[in-house]
Amino acid sequence: MSDDTLVDVLYIAQRFGVAAHDPLVESLVTEAWKRLDRFNINVLSTFSACLADQHLYCSPLMGEIADIVNRKLDSIQDLRSLSVLMINISSLISQGFQEKLVKKTELLFDTIDSSQVNTARKIVQFLRKVKCSHFPLLERCDKVFLSNMKYLDLDFIGNILAVYRFLQFYSFAFISMAKERLTEMTPLFVHPANFVKLFVILGPMAGPQEKEQLQSTILLMSEELTSQQALAVVRAMEEMESRNSQLITKIASVLHKNLENYRPMELLRITQALIFLHFQSKEVFMKLRELLFSHLKVSVRLSETVTLVCALSMLPSRLDEAVMSQIETFLPQCDFNNLNDFATSVLRWIHYDQVYVDKITEKQLKLLQKLDHYSHQSLQQSNNLDLLLEQIKFLKGDWFHESVLEETISALQHLMDEINYTNIARVGFFISRTHYLNTSILDRIAAVAVQQIEKIHPFSILGIILPFSILNYDPPQKDEFLGTCMQCLHSHLVLTSSLNSRVQLRLMELNRAVCLECPEFQIPWFHDRLCQQQYNKDIGSMNGAQKQIYKLLAEVLGGPNFVKASVLTPYYHAVDFECILDKRKKPLPYGSHNITSGKPSRMFWESDIQIVGSSLPPGAERIAFEFLDLKAFCRNIPHLKGKSAMKTRHLEILGYRVIQIPYFEWNSMALSTNDARLDYLRQRIFGERKS
Repeated sequence: MSDDTLVDVLYIAQRFGVAAHDPLVESLVTEAWKRLDRFNINVLSTFSACLADQHLYCSPLMGEIADIVNRKLDSIQDLRSLSVLMINISSLISQGFQEKLVKKTELLFDTIDSSQVNTARKIVQFLRKVKCSHFPLLERCDKVFLSNMKYLDLDFIGNILAVYRFLQFYSFAFISMAKERLTEMTPLFVHPANFVKLFVILGPMAGPQEKEQLQSTILLMSEELTSQQALAVVRAMEEMESRNSQLITKIASVLHKNLENYRPMELLRITQALIFLHFQSKEVFMKLRELLFSHLKVSVRLSETVTLVCALSMLPSRLDEAVMSQIETFLPQCDFNNLNDFATSVLRWIHYDQVYVDKITEKQLKLLQKLDHYSHQSLQQSNNLDLLLEQIKFLKGDWFHESVLEETISALQHLMDEINYTNIARVGFFISRTHYLNTSILDRIAAVAVQQIEKIHPFSILGIILPFSILNYDPPQKDEFLGTCMQCLHSHLVLTSSLNSRVQLRLMELNRAVCLECPEFQIPWFHDRLCQQQYNKDIGSMNGAQKQIYKLLAEVLGGPNFVKASVLTPYYHAVDFECILDKRKKPLPYGSHNITSGKPSRMFWESDIQIVGSSLPPGAERIAFEFLDLKAFCRNIPHLKGKSAMKTRHLEILGYRVIQIPYFEWNSMALSTNDARLDYLRQRIFGERKS
């Protein structure tokens, strides 16, 4: 046989379902292995696909194919064949080889026709397999998908959306066109198998009316759903934040009937979804707990044990000694993610015990201490920044912040010389999430951004500048750093007609900041309607400290009609409390006083101040009182975060004198009595102004 015929026969045999251990397949694979070095790129590509069908991704034979691709990469000119090879050898390649493949793909991309969507799909699948968010290549593939949208089917669109989500690549155009295409296709899907796929893909991005229609249709089909279809539906409902109680009950019933058929990871997903959807059924959760415990007793694999422990800790149950012993046996094998999952689960159980039993056992405390020990050990041994970032990417929860956050920051600082254009945004996002101010790491981020800006994609800029904004920190080269980042963004400031609420809120904050801080630009304020809608549904009640402060302010100022709670300023900043002093430092009364209990009113200056117009008498001043809780400060030091600092700046521009009351001062021993707190407020209001 010729090389082409040999591999074609193997390919066809596998398509006919001939087993991998069949003598024919074994003989074909063995003969192909002997000829491997002389295969051309097309034959090599097809052969690698045959090995992938046998799940031989990490075999020595696939390793030899990877070596051949590496040696002959410069001479390869066929991107279609190369894209297949890239996917199949992705489990075996080094970081350097991965970068070479990406560069080669970029060079060859212009050689393919814009209709070659399958080649573009294989490229993004490769990027997903190697966890590489290479935005320039993703954008080029995205253009191919957009130009062929009318030919893409349901599965294709679903796969691309899943890859984009995983790689955190946001193509507003693709999402918009995909939504339109899927909506057009909806009447074609009458069979449950196809409609479930549509529900899973379209549901999370659909509008309110579309979601209602989708849920109504899936409810009619619910009796026909298989166990896997019901699982897919409940996970989509979780993502959609569904509150359709009838559908939730119906899908839960299908899941309940099939619980014994699910694997541990699927049981975890069912548990998470039902709890998130506020489903209540003692019978269902008891059955879940029983199955999870039975799986846990016989589990010998770390990943499976972590999954089962996480699921069990979400259900009302006690942390018995057998489970603790099982966790302990796995600790030496755990990576940082596993340790975090175990610790979070153990803390859930301990919290449950404290509520219902009111005690913590010695063994529980020892287990937590061991988790801390192994975590610190793991962090101290970290010697690769990219591996560390991969492990800490999803870490959160009380245990992480209280036990290992400081050690994690130390590990990042130790490895910060490895920060470069490929990982800078991930470092920035992590620092933003922890609210931990480390100036050395932030200075390194700023320096790398300035030095390597030509290699940084605009999509990465948010991750880079976010920690500086949140933590209220300016690097030494502030102007050059921010100017460079803004210049990088200019070519990508594209917005769609339909913006989600988070983007609308960010635009409002930008509009407000420019209006107040840069009046020379003469930018109009155009967010009145949005802000009115937001604050009409977002009127909250005072917390305990705020009620205390309101009561004492009324006493200091001469009565409740001299202080106003929850005031909305122009441009919709909410002020905790407000008062007005005349030029002799005498409080001026409001037209009607606040009601302190329940939900406080929120009004603008003009509506309730008994002064003509909105101006103040000569020499009078308007004072804003802001109670700053724990969230207003960096986690590790009492340094005011960016949002609170910007609000103070804006209030001062609006003419306020701002009096900040930090929680650590208000709750200190020095202010432990009412008299001390009254003196504190009098000094802050009537004493010398602090420069």
